[in-house]
Amino acid sequence: MNPFVILFYQPILNLLVIIHNAMPGNDLGWAIIGLTLIIKIVLLPLSAKSLKSQKALQDIQPQMEEIKQKYKDNKEELGRKMMELYKKEKVSPFSSCLPLLIQLPFLFAIFQVLRDGLKNGALENLYPFVGAPESVNTLFLGIIELQNPSIILAVAAGILQFVQTKMLTRKKQPNVPGSADEGMASMMNKQMMYFMPIITVIFGVSLPGGLTLYWTINTLMTIAQQLLVFKKPQPARR
Repeated sequence: MNPFVILFYQPILNLLVIIHNAMPGNDLGWAIIGLTLIIKIVLLPLSAKSLKSQKALQDIQPQMEEIKQKYKDNKEELGRKMMELYKKEKVSPFSSCLPLLIQLPFLFAIFQVLRDGLKNGALENLYPFVGAPESVNTLFLGIIELQNPSIILAVAAGILQFVQTKMLTRKKQPNVPGSADEGMASMMNKQMMYFMPIITVIFGVSLPGGLTLYWTINTLMTIAQQLLVFKKPQPARR
């Protein structure tokens, strides 16, 4: 059997079925929400580390801009000074990316599990001690069919994606005279703030509602986590 199936797909599928079987009314929507909460908690250390790294990079942005302006004509010295700053402040420019990369297999597995749904073919991957559900209620809250694309969930996911992206780009960067990079970075941040929600809605209206429900709840929890991380005072660096 494919190692990806054994290590990621199977555990997540079985967890979804266990949660579903424990839910009153065989409601797939609440089972997906429960799965999202558990996966988010499991990956919490990684996502928290990534967010803290992003905040740390934001905090030293004024110093970075000063170095860029001062050594803009000396690329070698610019690189050396930037590395010295990272070392002094104990910040790595790549530390926010690694936790996200580690999470990718989980995200791909969740995508496949929710895309396949609790169908007969997928249920062949259940562990012997996990019982196959006798029936699956895919009508969430009585109005949203999770097997079909949902405009309601797609729009909700897009709005939450906008809020999340805005939180990451809301910090105004210092206006260093002569710094062309600052204006470019600001423009790209603004574009991403609107581009990502639009892409989320476009994908949301073309994917099964179960996937969009997962994305909506996951984004909502990420917003809550960002509020905690970004508002929490960080210890002074030496």
